[in-house]
Amino acid sequence: MALTMNDVDRFEASMPRLEAIAYRLLGSASDAEDAVQDTFLRWQAADTGRIEVPEAWLTKVLTNLCLSRLTSARARRETYVGQWLPEPLLAGDPMLGPADTVEQRESVSYAVLALMERLSPNERAVYVLREAFGYPHRDIAEILDLTEAACQQILHRARKHVADGRPRTEIDEAAARRIVEEFLAAATSGRTEPLVRLLTADVISVGDGGGKVPARAKAFEGAVAVAKFMRGLFKPSKAKRAITGGSPEVYTTTANGSPAVVAVVDGRVIGVICLEITTEGIAAFRSQANPDKLERATRRWAASDHGEPLFSAF
Repeated sequence: MALTMNDVDRFEASMPRLEAIAYRLLGSASDAEDAVQDTFLRWQAADTGRIEVPEAWLTKVLTNLCLSRLTSARARRETYVGQWLPEPLLAGDPMLGPADTVEQRESVSYAVLALMERLSPNERAVYVLREAFGYPHRDIAEILDLTEAACQQILHRARKHVADGRPRTEIDEAAARRIVEEFLAAATSGRTEPLVRLLTADVISVGDGGGKVPARAKAFEGAVAVAKFMRGLFKPSKAKRAITGGSPEVYTTTANGSPAVVAVVDGRVIGVICLEITTEGIAAFRSQANPDKLERATRRWAASDHGEPLFSAF
């Protein structure tokens, strides 16, 4: 059945919300775009005149498409080379979605997206729809074909899983930026001690190269081990320049609402390091270097005003 212009307008009005839901569910901007496109194809094939609440219909279709993708993605990740991390979204990306409440901001943070990988597909869907978008349990139950009581139990479990791994109290944006700049100064000083002082004792560093860029399969753990790794990461070498295609320019920004370091070569984002900063120091570094997961970041970078680099690395 051919869509009317009104049908197209109704779908396009829902797209930002659908993309934001899909990204939180899948942790991948490219997969989120594909899921929204598949939702449109189903909207195109539907008898839209008989759909009383388009928003609810579209959300249900999208969510169930994402649940199917999550199930197959888990199988693919068993053969993924090295650590799997979400695709980062840089400051201002519309796919980040609403950020008016603490719950909305947390649900798209890089730390919580990584934690949500521990959840079952249903736990992730209930958590996202409730925490990030405020859907009532009645609507979530309808979307997932569950009872309201089941949704409430699932949300309780999901919240507990996320809370168990959630970072300690974070600090304000200005202080976080200052710590990022101190970290970069320490990392390029060639000395380990200044770095150790900025880190928590149980700090971790995880990297995702996807088998296309060198990245350690196992996380670095502990202040000394992470400090040595970071000192080495920012140490110049011809081998690094050969891998990256040049000497990267380094910037500070935010990704997924959290402090981040971005490395850029000739306008191409080659790495994003998301920092988890608490009142006790830097608790985690999550580095995305898989080029397949940086294409959207590169497009966003080209369209944004990011100022001057702090320095050139390698």
